[in-house]
Amino acid sequence: MLFGKKDHLVGLDIGSRTVKVGEIESSSSGQTLIKFGTLDITPGIIEEDGIKDPEGAADSIRQLFKLYNVKEQNVAISVGGYSVIVKKINVQSMSEEQLQETIHLEAEQYIPFDISDVNLDFQIFGSSESNPNQMSVLLVAAKKEMVNDYLNVLELAGLNPCIIDVDAFALQNIYEANYEVSDECVALIDIGANKTSLNIMKGDSSVFMRDVSLGCSQINHKVVSHIDCSAEEAEEIKHNENQDRIDPEDLNDIVSSVVSGWTTEIRRALDFFYSTYQDDQISKIILSGGGANIKEFRKLLSVQTSTDVGIINPFEKFKINESQLDTSYLNKMAPQAAICLGLAIRSVDDK
Repeated sequence: MLFGKKDHLVGLDIGSRTVKVGEIESSSSGQTLIKFGTLDITPGIIEEDGIKDPEGAADSIRQLFKLYNVKEQNVAISVGGYSVIVKKINVQSMSEEQLQETIHLEAEQYIPFDISDVNLDFQIFGSSESNPNQMSVLLVAAKKEMVNDYLNVLELAGLNPCIIDVDAFALQNIYEANYEVSDECVALIDIGANKTSLNIMKGDSSVFMRDVSLGCSQINHKVVSHIDCSAEEAEEIKHNENQDRIDPEDLNDIVSSVVSGWTTEIRRALDFFYSTYQDDQISKIILSGGGANIKEFRKLLSVQTSTDVGIINPFEKFKINESQLDTSYLNKMAPQAAICLGLAIRSVDDK
């Protein structure tokens, strides 16, 4: 979904708890990270089911750009959740132009929404392995109402949307930019505030995707219920080891119960993958998002899935403009920066 003309753009990750911006400069000597920053937004402005306060969201984005002196107005954003469907399908072999004309008919049987209510996009992967007369196509459908909500916020913020990506694809882009991709299966899992994106890659192709409604805000909600505080206070308590508002043992119990639920849901998704791809084995799990920082979650997930679990470093292969960026801040924020950086490496003329 392309709108702009200039090649250069910035990545803007609009989360329900934090907005993040990243800018990468390309030259003959490689790619340099020149801008990266985050800003927490007021709880309730953006919820899992949509943008509740467009003006508030736009104001947060304007503040973010001003805070980190980002001048570029061409942006790439991404969407996810239940309003987005990504599915690999097989269709009769035809040209891209022919598929463009018939994609709505092809997609109707796979999309659980009224086909007139979604924006459709696709990518042709080539001949189907099971039928030489068919081709494999990656179908992406996003509810128009949700897309329009994001476009409205960007317009209010004075920005030009050039690319609307999918969270899981942005995650895949930054993984491929920083790590050697082999034929093995790798599970990329981003644990955000209210949503978790799962993308299982085999080589450089995505073979399985799923978004699940779970995330770090579950910890905050339990803290709020336990000590009757605000959502902002719960966020501070969660990150402050020296706080005295809640007994450390009670906080540990809350975190343990939440991450146990995460692990159960992720295992269900992986079991479904294994039932479909019985000859494949996931060699490693790479985590991103705020949940990646929780050591207990990483250990539990590794044990429950019998798989190595690591944390992504989206800055691994990029030069860093150290005159403008604090490397200790980047190290701390690395897991949360993955989707933002995956968007920042896009260019306007990308498919």
